[in-house]
Amino acid sequence: MQWTKKQISIMAIVAVTSFMGTFLISSVNIALPAIEKNLNLNAITLSWVMTSFLLATAMFLLPIGRWGDLTGIRRLFKTGVFIFTFSSFLCGISQTGTLLILFRFVQGIGAAFTSTTGPAILVSAFSPKYRGRVLGMGVSAVYLGLAFGPFAGGFLTQMFGWRSIFHVATVFGIFTTIISVLFLGKDFTSYNRNKKIELKGTFFYMLGLTALVYGSSYIPALSGWIMLGGGLISITAFWIFEKRSSLPVFQTRLFTENRLFAYSNLAALINYSATFAIVFLLSLYLQKIKSLSPRDAGIILVAQPVVMALFSPLTGRLSDRIQPRYLSTLGMLMCTIGLAAFAFLTGSTPVVYIVSLLLWVGMGFALFSSPNMNTIMSSVSQNQYGTASGTAATMRVIGQIISMIIATLFFSSLFGRQPVETVADSVFLKAIKWGFICFSAISVFGIYFSYYRGKIDREKDAGPNGD
Repeated sequence: MQWTKKQISIMAIVAVTSFMGTFLISSVNIALPAIEKNLNLNAITLSWVMTSFLLATAMFLLPIGRWGDLTGIRRLFKTGVFIFTFSSFLCGISQTGTLLILFRFVQGIGAAFTSTTGPAILVSAFSPKYRGRVLGMGVSAVYLGLAFGPFAGGFLTQMFGWRSIFHVATVFGIFTTIISVLFLGKDFTSYNRNKKIELKGTFFYMLGLTALVYGSSYIPALSGWIMLGGGLISITAFWIFEKRSSLPVFQTRLFTENRLFAYSNLAALINYSATFAIVFLLSLYLQKIKSLSPRDAGIILVAQPVVMALFSPLTGRLSDRIQPRYLSTLGMLMCTIGLAAFAFLTGSTPVVYIVSLLLWVGMGFALFSSPNMNTIMSSVSQNQYGTASGTAATMRVIGQIISMIIATLFFSSLFGRQPVETVADSVFLKAIKWGFICFSAISVFGIYFSYYRGKIDREKDAGPNGD
């Protein structure tokens, strides 16, 4: 495969933005204690430093994806890079928790712009026969950010303070903005800029997501359950509005008429719902039960994203040669087995056992993710790339939210309002056990959707060959 200078530039631009999104998530997570102390935040306010970013990304992925299909994905990508860069600078100089949460929300909007348009730009710049390979490289950048974040975040926080994380993000953002302007180019003239989209349903979508995330932090209180119920009703109303709309933000017919697209997205939703909380649960387990330092716990947990980063380009390339559903199904099966094995953790479980399971699950995730994304992008026409990319990213973020909600439910039902460090080890291990049992049960459904999605039509040209 001979790459042009333009294709190399596009790959670099998308890879850097993919890396920075997950790098910030994992590095800021390490810096939370320092942020809490410096800004004098309570536990609930501190959690919103992370949640506001995730929520904003989930809220804006779908409308931005559809907007990109109508007005141009490259233009929106450049806009997102600018928003992300400027908000990173503002986060770094925030003097109060309220301002930091606000600017993190804006940063999440910028991440939504780049997350939903980045894969669409990649598949439009390369020949369809190389689609899995380049998407695999993009996915690898995501996992490198997850793997590198804890180390870099811990080092930067210890040496220069937590604000330095956002200063580094600002520098990367400026660099990406410059090369985006110089090398990304303009959108194809085929975009119909006169079309509009109806945002009535989007209001219910954003309201529903906010209620679900906000309500989960109040469970088991009645108000929390009421907000969760209201959120589900609002999401249902969003589906009804979009189904009836002539210019929808979310094309429901892709789910009702395109089984390849629908099953692949449902498989992604299930995969992230079942696996995202692994690091969260094991981080607490390693520090509370095994009495490891945060640094040593981070060294162990890095095993999973490193495997994901190393093998995602390879599995993406394989998915260009064989049907992706076989790779994705094997990956979901491996994840399911690994999640079930985690349910047997005890206080005397050897660390080598935990590392082995992390390597196993990481390999399963690598087998699933790139081929599954290849399938999603191959199941639609070129003028739906933005919608497809935005939908896939939305499934990922909503899956992450669901995973954390499930973990929070088990914690709240067994711990009450106690801090984790004061809970008896036996009670904590019980929560871990039932959490992983639930995640492995959910993952079984992902095996079904992965296998029975159907096959990619290799003869169908789903996009231009690129330069």
